[in-house]
Amino acid sequence: MVEIKAILIDDEQSARNVLSNLLERASTNISILDSCNNLESGVQKIKELQPNVVFLDVQMPNYAGYEIARFFDVIPFEIIFVTAYDHYAIKAFELNAIDYLVKPIDRNKLDIALKKLEHKLHQEASLVDYQALLETIKDKNYKKIVIPELGNRHIVNLADIVAIEADGAYSKIHLSTKTTITTSKNLKYFENILVDERLFFRSHRTWIVNLTYTNFLNKTTLNLTLDNGAITAKISRSRISSFENSI
Repeated sequence: MVEIKAILIDDEQSARNVLSNLLERASTNISILDSCNNLESGVQKIKELQPNVVFLDVQMPNYAGYEIARFFDVIPFEIIFVTAYDHYAIKAFELNAIDYLVKPIDRNKLDIALKKLEHKLHQEASLVDYQALLETIKDKNYKKIVIPELGNRHIVNLADIVAIEADGAYSKIHLSTKTTITTSKNLKYFENILVDERLFFRSHRTWIVNLTYTNFLNKTTLNLTLDNGAITAKISRSRISSFENSI
């Protein structure tokens, strides 16, 4: 079993106490190295004690939790964000496959997060996705997505996604490089996280398309030709008018 060394950063003493108690009762082998009430002192303790996970509150005085990127060139630890509820932050974290917990913390969800964490540490997964997340948070420009595939994680520019095709409970990500990634995330998941991205359009119950790659609409066959004929997607008749207004 992997030993997990944690630091808790939250400006509320009661929140730190609750999380500490939950972690002590968890089945995962976890030890709490320290508990801090602001990001600045938390950063000092991280550099001193070198944890492999930080439980980080999103909303704190002086610095928000995600501003930890200002203090590190490389993030050599895993992060689990904790938030009372911040739709803007949660959407960013989901877009980059970062674990998060919503207050009040549900014990079952904490156990799930810890299992994911334990697996990541055991597999020594790459931390490049955190760099992608933190760079996009710095300039508030969410243009990358982390896509899990068979234990690996692909960092993909949104602009390189030609279309997303439903494949049962899975999805196929068709890229401009003529490659395809199959992921266990379903189409609804991608629709939710891309809701504010005007490049993408839900053309059919089984397709999300990138409008910049659309070349031709056939209203008879209800097909969309994408990427100069490399991909043929479906469009529902009821969605044709919305599609024409979007391009």
